Amino acid sequence: MTAALTPTVLFGLGGAALVGIGLFMVITHPSLLRRVVGFNLIGAGIFLVFGVIARRGAAAGFAGDPVPQALVITGIVVAFAATALAVALLRRLFDLTGRRDFDSEEPSASQSRGEP
Repeated sequence: MTAALTPTVLFGLGGAALVGIGLFMVITHPSLLRRVVGFNLIGAGIFLVFGVIARRGAAAGFAGDPVPQALVITGIVVAFAATALAVALLRRLFDLTGRRDFDSEEPSASQSRGEP
């Protein structure tokens, strides 16, 4: 028995792949900005899976469920606002400490030369 790769299955697998890549970035990279990008990839994968769930009724001839679609649109807006806040906080952290990640104990080269 072979499974057909329908668009629903492909989008579901794509969403799972985005979540996996995002988790890899969050776990392995010490850079804070890359971790923010990893969280965005996780969110994009989850939104894609929710979109697939919203359209699953359309295959049976019914209209798509509007509740998951509304959740995806709201989630995209919230994710954008949270990303903007995270980037602003990272910039402020860099301005105050000169550190770009959790592992470095010394400031960056521009901070050690006395440049603002």
